[in-house]
Amino acid sequence: MSISATNPLSPGTHVIDVDGITQRYHVHGTGPVCLAHSGGPGVSWEYLRMPAVEQHLTMVYVEPIGTGESGRLETHPNGYTRDRYAQVLDRLIDHLALPKVYLLGHSHGGFVTQHYALRHADRLAGVILYDSAPLTGAEHFAEAMRNLEDFTRRNAGNPELQEVLDAFQSIPAISNDEEFTVAVRGLLPAYFADYWGRVEEFAPMRASVGGSHISGLDENLAPDLIDDRELLGSLTIPALVIVGRYDVICGVRWSRELNKLIPGSELLILENSGHFGHIEEPENFARAIAGFATSMPA
Repeated sequence: MSISATNPLSPGTHVIDVDGITQRYHVHGTGPVCLAHSGGPGVSWEYLRMPAVEQHLTMVYVEPIGTGESGRLETHPNGYTRDRYAQVLDRLIDHLALPKVYLLGHSHGGFVTQHYALRHADRLAGVILYDSAPLTGAEHFAEAMRNLEDFTRRNAGNPELQEVLDAFQSIPAISNDEEFTVAVRGLLPAYFADYWGRVEEFAPMRASVGGSHISGLDENLAPDLIDDRELLGSLTIPALVIVGRYDVICGVRWSRELNKLIPGSELLILENSGHFGHIEEPENFARAIAGFATSMPA
């Protein structure tokens, strides 16, 4: 794919400099502009491509710093806090030179989107919190483990189940990009509503997904913990919350809570999806986002 050095919204791959760090982003589609911040942190942006949404919106896929071919901090794999990601988003929106944009965050990208929206709501036409949560930490982890137990019960007897469970067990020991990629590919079936029932459809994505090891620690090696529950009530811009019924890591409980906390927000539960509704139910997903974006003033 070519790298454009002219129109910041021309289709293709673009590069800007943010305080000496290379930030890449990728433009696809047509319509209102929506920045999309991928998850992980560290998962390569390509999994978040939304061809059905691109028929309605100009999607600007952020390739987060520390991941892929964007630049890395001197403190890598540490220092990738929400503040850092939000600063980069702000500079990217400056570069696009638009009065307002939509901002979509998936999974960890949803945490970043919440953080940015709470501080720069005036720059946003609306936010889409896709498989996000209002907090991280022990409570979030416990809920994920309950969801994983449900996944295990639903798939009892599947000979590939143990591989997925082993991948979850490996996460705390990850120390490099190769181990991160192996773990992501190993645990991916748990992130779909019915991976093995649609394996021919989803296997190519599993084989291609990868990323970079990001520690989740700040520059001082402290966890970048999140709890936005007391702040989200002040968010007054339009918000759409989307979650898959079978999402293990950021399940329905958290999207219901986001919907309750954010005044006037909309909630969509994709009944046949896990963590990747844009892949599992692309038409329903795209219809919701297109309706949300086109119903709001520019």
